Amino acid sequence: MAEALLTREATEVAAVARRQIAGNGAIIADLVQRLHIKRPAFVATCARGSSDHAATYGKYLIERTLGLPVASLGPSLASVYGGELDLSRAMFIAVSQSGRSPDALLLTEAARRAGALVVGFVNDEASPLAGMVDVLLPLCAGPEHSVAATKSFLATCLAFLHLVAEWAQDQALSGALEQAPEALDAAGSCDWRPALLSWRDARSLYVIGRGLSFGIAQEIALKFKETCRVHAEAFSAAEVLHGPLALVGPGFPALALDPGDEGSESVAAAAAAFLGLGADLRYAGSRAGAGQGLPLPPGLPAALQPLAQVRAFYGAVAALARSRGLDPDCPPNLSKVTRTV
Repeated sequence: MAEALLTREATEVAAVARRQIAGNGAIIADLVQRLHIKRPAFVATCARGSSDHAATYGKYLIERTLGLPVASLGPSLASVYGGELDLSRAMFIAVSQSGRSPDALLLTEAARRAGALVVGFVNDEASPLAGMVDVLLPLCAGPEHSVAATKSFLATCLAFLHLVAEWAQDQALSGALEQAPEALDAAGSCDWRPALLSWRDARSLYVIGRGLSFGIAQEIALKFKETCRVHAEAFSAAEVLHGPLALVGPGFPALALDPGDEGSESVAAAAAAFLGLGADLRYAGSRAGAGQGLPLPPGLPAALQPLAQVRAFYGAVAALARSRGLDPDCPPNLSKVTRTV
């Protein structure tokens, strides 16, 4: 059987990372100069689907490293409700693979009118969105044919990492960025298929993260839905111990994503609670005794561990979809560009 497009495109991520890092250096340096002049009081993001999950990863990077609050704005504010926001002291980041969704375009126009510094993280440089921003950061992922995004998602996360490292002059993040291509290649060699194929009959599951791994949990849950038709939900390790825990019992599938930082304790605690209830838990991290362990490259910086987790997952999810009799590249009812209003 031919390799799934999803799997093939995920293998391009390391090359995408090298291309993007090299190509965007001067753009980001110029943007950081503008940010030092504007001194935004907060950051607003506009995105949907996988792009919004990557923006969640960026949110935690920005808030933890720069101390600026980050708000995810609903595109319907402009497209449906005709609202206007005071964004005069904001950096507004529009994130899109296609750059063609009407509601994102309308909210970006509203942000320009409101006086924000408008930045675009866009893969299609010929798109309408790319043409309306003040600063364009190309994702450099190239054409992506599988409906389920892989390389464009990781490219967006890397664009956030590059921007925050330069803006904060953070040496640890700069070092993580330099390691990213090799780390993502190494993650692609981590085989999660045996662990996930045992869920071929699953009907629902939880994906648990915290901090930098929460957006990755959201992305993995979406991929379970898109490619495997499994009802998967993402939760913070803190939130899942409230109402959602009521659904957990013997055999309940759950995937825990250790962020490799201060949030690790709470993810491990949630994993222990799930195991105590008999859940069928997979654990991506270094904790012994936290369920069935999933392999990851050793010694990853905290900023890269969640990205390695999703890269390893991409290598396995197509196999799970096919074991369920599904085509991972052509999910029912979906198309590559979703033109929401």
